[in-house]
Amino acid sequence: MRPIGAAVVEGSFVVALLTDVLEWLQALPQPALVGATGGLVFAECTIGLGFIAPGEGGLLIAATTVDSVQRFLLLWAVVTVCAGLGDSIGFAIGRRFGPRLRETRLIQRYGADGWDKATGILRKRGAWAVFFARFLPVVRTLMPAAAGTSGLPFRRFFPAVLAGAACWSAMHIAIGAALGEAAKRIEGLITTGGTYVVAGLALTVIATIVIRKRRKAKRALVLAAAPRGEAEAELEPA
Repeated sequence: MRPIGAAVVEGSFVVALLTDVLEWLQALPQPALVGATGGLVFAECTIGLGFIAPGEGGLLIAATTVDSVQRFLLLWAVVTVCAGLGDSIGFAIGRRFGPRLRETRLIQRYGADGWDKATGILRKRGAWAVFFARFLPVVRTLMPAAAGTSGLPFRRFFPAVLAGAACWSAMHIAIGAALGEAAKRIEGLITTGGTYVVAGLALTVIATIVIRKRRKAKRALVLAAAPRGEAEAELEPA
């Protein structure tokens, strides 16, 4: 179990990071806003950078500025393309280095057994595993490279990646736009001080969602990599 202090520090770091990103995004004109969001998502989809880049949080925050169908479609298209490109780079890295990638410090740190499980699932499920991995933090960063080493043809990999990215981005933009609209309505009903409180709460909610998703993904990798008996023991109540 993680110490409470460590969890608090991690949560505080993510909240501070998202706050800085929000202020930076709000100061940008619309074209730069869309480009910056695409860049964050691209970085999150690139193996290595994906463990530190706040792509998902940045997308939710940027989506709060969406107030028209045109802006929705523009942000959706850019994010989908950037996610597809980032995953394609991960696939190319996996194809280039092959099984040697498993022995790198990055993969060893985040779980070589989980990597083995991912490649095994890819051999059995193929493109479907790639599609659903898009919705799992951490896993979506490792999956493209794992797909590259598994021998999955790119002609099957890329459509699955693009479809997953399109669904994932549309879902997050819709959530962010709804939050932005709700914030505008609330802003007209409360004082300036209350607005800051609501903004702080919104950032806390986004940070909590991101942290929980990453923890669940890491836990899933650990359980998937563990032997059957150990995994069942892990799931049993204390």
